Amino acid sequence: MTAETVLSPSADPQPQPGSAAGRGERHTGPSLSPSRAADFKTCPLLFRFRTIDRLPEKPTPDQVRGTLVHAVLESLFDMPAAERTPAAAAALVAPSWARLREQEPALEALFAEAVNAPTSAGAVSGGAVSGGAVSGGAVSGGAASDGAASDGAASGGAADGDAGPMAAPGETLPGLEAAGEAERIAAFLAGAGDLLAGYFAVEDPQRLEPAERESLVSTLVDDELLIRGYIDRLDISPTGDLRVVDYKTGGAPREAFEGRALFQLKFYALVLWRTRGVVPRVLRLLYLKDAEICDYSPDAAELERFERTLVALSQAIERAKQDKDFRPKPSKLCGWCSHQAFCPEFGGTPPPYPEPEPEPVAAPEAEDDTITLPVPRQS
Repeated sequence: MTAETVLSPSADPQPQPGSAAGRGERHTGPSLSPSRAADFKTCPLLFRFRTIDRLPEKPTPDQVRGTLVHAVLESLFDMPAAERTPAAAAALVAPSWARLREQEPALEALFAEAVNAPTSAGAVSGGAVSGGAVSGGAVSGGAASDGAASDGAASGGAADGDAGPMAAPGETLPGLEAAGEAERIAAFLAGAGDLLAGYFAVEDPQRLEPAERESLVSTLVDDELLIRGYIDRLDISPTGDLRVVDYKTGGAPREAFEGRALFQLKFYALVLWRTRGVVPRVLRLLYLKDAEICDYSPDAAELERFERTLVALSQAIERAKQDKDFRPKPSKLCGWCSHQAFCPEFGGTPPPYPEPEPEPVAAPEAEDDTITLPVPRQS
């Protein structure tokens, strides 16, 4: 049964004009994405490790499973409406996984060794491997992210409200301690299938024709700050109402964390309002693990307040960069941090603060041919 949580009554805000930022233009000022904003709010030192030091982080199976499920749903909506069935989605799992491995060869090693990354205690239902398949859902960890990680870094970690019960850091996946590589991969793919079943429990894709999918949106606020991110799906009604949809492969949040779970979607709502002059009617979170829908309806006044919050957050980040002062902020999420070896709270020492590199001189008429490989989906 589908459970739907409505956080506020529908609003009917009046569209207001906003400032548009051209796509493809190089921006030299401050910029912010939902994932990086969430990193700084969670722990300024974590923000530094990821954004300034760019320390590597090994993705967890749950993070990669989130990427896989998003890829399957993207392919599903490429199909004619009548063909978007549960069976069709299930058939897309294996080829989508093959494409991800081809695009990112490092994923080949993900299941070659025992899985000791922190993950959901409920990632494998019953904890038993049978015939190379495991039934059960998966919880994707991570702080609020911008979907496709537009700033080129996977978020990782544990999300407030987005993840279910966690196993202790360093523990092996329940039921897979002695499993071989083939069994672990089978369990991983079976978990993706369970999340897709959760999707079909809350939506019928045969009745939907999204206006945009995996869409990059961006705008300038305060004439200086560039905010941007990727929207999983944007639905537009015949009357022009906007619905922003985000797929979450973790569990539905507890009430105390509902606001933090919606931070990412408010980010997108602000961009859409400023670029299109329309406040989205609905911000929708689809929690595939629990087959739940969380709807929220913002208004213009709320988005104005949110815009001021982002500007203040960006100013705090710029001050920290200027002072080279990113302090740790201990919390329960520290147990899932990949950078404890460099954190003073755990007896570590941060690496030397990197000096800015000189800007390269671009050749005239040069085109940007950079290829960005997919990074684990943060949901």
